[in-house]
Amino acid sequence: MVAQNTTENQSLPEFGERSLPHVDTSSMQLSKEEGLMLYEDMVLGRLFEDKCAEMYYRGKMFGFVHLYNGQEAVSTGVIKAMRPDEDFVSSTYRDHVHALSSGVPAREVMAELFGKETGCSKGRGGSMHMFSAQHHLLGGYAFVAEGIPVATGAAFQSKYRREALGDERADQVTACFFGDGASNNGQFFECLNMAALWKLPILYVVENNKWAIGMAHDRATSQPEIYKKASVFGMTGVEVDGMDVLAVRKVAQEAIERARAGEGPTLIEALTYRFRGHSLADPDELRAEEEKEFWLSRDPLTRFARTLQERNLATPEELKEIDNKIQGVIDDAMTFAEESPEPDPQELHRYIFAED
Repeated sequence: MVAQNTTENQSLPEFGERSLPHVDTSSMQLSKEEGLMLYEDMVLGRLFEDKCAEMYYRGKMFGFVHLYNGQEAVSTGVIKAMRPDEDFVSSTYRDHVHALSSGVPAREVMAELFGKETGCSKGRGGSMHMFSAQHHLLGGYAFVAEGIPVATGAAFQSKYRREALGDERADQVTACFFGDGASNNGQFFECLNMAALWKLPILYVVENNKWAIGMAHDRATSQPEIYKKASVFGMTGVEVDGMDVLAVRKVAQEAIERARAGEGPTLIEALTYRFRGHSLADPDELRAEEEKEFWLSRDPLTRFARTLQERNLATPEELKEIDNKIQGVIDDAMTFAEESPEPDPQELHRYIFAED
């Protein structure tokens, strides 16, 4: 299959030189339970990152910390369409929220950010290297595009176990997240070629937030429409409004269904925006204020909250109750992280090699 443009409404504001894509979700079935689950997951991501910023600026969190504010609809829309603790997720250095959506407890993610022994990577990974074998989170990766080969390998083992070893249970799908800057990396092209050739069950999810650190996306690539690169490999390519969780969920569900049916990979380009600088050390002076204000007006949380109320799936009181509940989860995670023990210096060399 060739690349598909899902743009239907050309009057929508532009993403660089492009109109934002529109996916019709008006007829999409959504139960109250599903709607509140999606909203809760996005709120968890937003409030968690806000707390990280607070702790960083108070001098309690160190190193490079890259926050996800503004991109929550992508993580929630894709990962919550997958099978929890069965399908695989590969992240980037902006990985806290991917970990949370994958089911890693907020306590373990926060403790990892504090470098504590109770963190999901035992305090050895920090912000950019979240990992959880239990939740099939394949890791966060500091180097650009580093996770793409890992995710491709995970998809290959699923297909190999099912087709070569006859394991009917091995129908897992892998979601590989990366940014627009990674789409110019050689690993991106090599892995897409292999995935298409072998029809691997994988979703390559490009979180195109317009900026690769301080480089504007349109200035860094000869083909700014990343989803069109799928056509070179004969795979399905789709662009979607990454600020609309239902649109992302719909596109992800279709791609997952294709992958699990043996129809191969999909390249999903989610057009989104990070509300903060590249990292918390970034003064964020390169982006125009008008650009930031435009994207803030499309906040995926307030947008989805409005959708839930318009569909009579939630009241303002119910949404406020979720906000308060998640704030309690964040407060608990903070207390847990602060009270958790530091790694034992005597175990400095532990976890370098696999343990029985």
